[in-house]
Amino acid sequence: MHGQPRQPKKPEDSAVAAAKAAKLRELQTQVLHNHHTATYTEEVLGLSFKLLEINPEAYMAWNYRKLALQHNLKDLSDLEAIKSSVDNELRVVEAALRANPKSYGAWYHRKWLLNQKLTPVDSKREFGLLDKLLKVDARNFHGWNYRRFLAKFTGVPEEDELKYTMVKICDNFSNYSAWHNRSILLSNLLIQQNKGFESKQEIFKEEFDLVTQALFTDPSDQSGWFYHLWLLAQTSSPEKPQLIASWPCNDAKLSLFQIRKNDDLNMVSSSSSICCYSLKDRIIPIVLYFDEPVKGLNPSNVKLNSDLVIGKDIQWRPLSVTDSGYSNCWVTYLEITDKECSSSQQLSVEVCIPCSDDIVSRSGSNCNCPVHFTFTIEQSNNDDKAHDIDLFHEPISWSCSESFQSDGNPSCVAFDQLNITNTVVQENSKWHLEGLSDQIDLFRELPDENSKFAKLTLARLLLACAAIKSRGNSLIERKGYCEEALGLFSDLINLDPSHKRYYEDERSLVLMDQLDSLSLSKCDQSCGILTLFLNYAHSS
Repeated sequence: MHGQPRQPKKPEDSAVAAAKAAKLRELQTQVLHNHHTATYTEEVLGLSFKLLEINPEAYMAWNYRKLALQHNLKDLSDLEAIKSSVDNELRVVEAALRANPKSYGAWYHRKWLLNQKLTPVDSKREFGLLDKLLKVDARNFHGWNYRRFLAKFTGVPEEDELKYTMVKICDNFSNYSAWHNRSILLSNLLIQQNKGFESKQEIFKEEFDLVTQALFTDPSDQSGWFYHLWLLAQTSSPEKPQLIASWPCNDAKLSLFQIRKNDDLNMVSSSSSICCYSLKDRIIPIVLYFDEPVKGLNPSNVKLNSDLVIGKDIQWRPLSVTDSGYSNCWVTYLEITDKECSSSQQLSVEVCIPCSDDIVSRSGSNCNCPVHFTFTIEQSNNDDKAHDIDLFHEPISWSCSESFQSDGNPSCVAFDQLNITNTVVQENSKWHLEGLSDQIDLFRELPDENSKFAKLTLARLLLACAAIKSRGNSLIERKGYCEEALGLFSDLINLDPSHKRYYEDERSLVLMDQLDSLSLSKCDQSCGILTLFLNYAHSS
């Protein structure tokens, strides 16, 4: 158990161990024989009890006792006799736990007994047993796991269990199991939005204050730092997935021009429309960009209303898939035929995303912010430019407010229609940024400048802020956060050389992220995304 150093073995201990091993082998042989012959008398059951007192991890003995109990209760109808048999099993478990409080087999057998629901559960007895065990070892995770099971089984409110974790934490800030149980309970209460737990913002502010007291009391203890890391992960991630950008944007007007290769591109642009020229088979992409990776987009939860989609198989596909099909960016394609888009015809496309349980983020949150936007597509008829068109190899170009500049690379045009507006991001992430910024200021003032946990946590806080800033246009602020985090990782390499490789890996990830940000300038970003669209469309 925790805090109990190993004692060197003495010569006489070997003789005792040998005698114990011989007795153990004899008991195992007898119990295994009784197990195979299905002998369940009271006398032979006593042998399994003696075996479990010596070795609580003898799974064969626990399985044997399960079968014996079921066999012996099969013909019993007297409630007192049933209760007596169950109590006897509970006493066997308690004897095993005295020998080893962390016996998997013993704890599992006790859970199994309660799940049989043979007699009413004596809550006072069960919680009393846990109190005794947790006084001996407050971080016995088997005991905490059983307590979660017992509280749920007996209907104890999670609010009451949360108060219990507070008692244990106040007794000892180093009780990692209590912190861990607190994170589980808080997660459940916030998801269920129980009374007093409707606001994630208020709850997490209080939790940050609580764990900060523990960290400043003993910066060298890991328990509080792990809980702080959990809070950080919850605070830096969006609460609900939201659509923060789209192409086309709301009320956009797309003019489909047909031009020859040698035509002056400036002749086909306008300040009020988006120009799409030389599309292979006139395929128009629709792009949706969420503030966190999601999955589950399909025609039933992302509805397209337009003459262009009638009778067509519309499929939403992820771009830059992360893991298990989650992606920030999703795309589908509309094909415009000559019949659908004549020189005098204007087509309207309506995109509607209602609240949907099918669109889910990696954190398990559902998209519950309804979205609705429309755009129009028209074909501009230019007699001078309406023939000899190559619709297969030219790139796609978009412009919002500027004329195209023919610089030898017409695809390098600002992709302004998919810009993520900082206003939207800042509004959605306001309390996240405020909470993280407060923590950054706090840890910058931590008295122990050589605390590796403090430096690592500060670096993680900075990178969390940088991640939120990357969802908008605050690239200068984001760069500042990353630069400071890089300095902290360099300090950690010198301060904690035993974990040098880990810090170097973390530093490399930040450096690579910065390189990606530099390469994705507005011009490069448009080229990269548009090339991806074309490749995706051509391969479909």
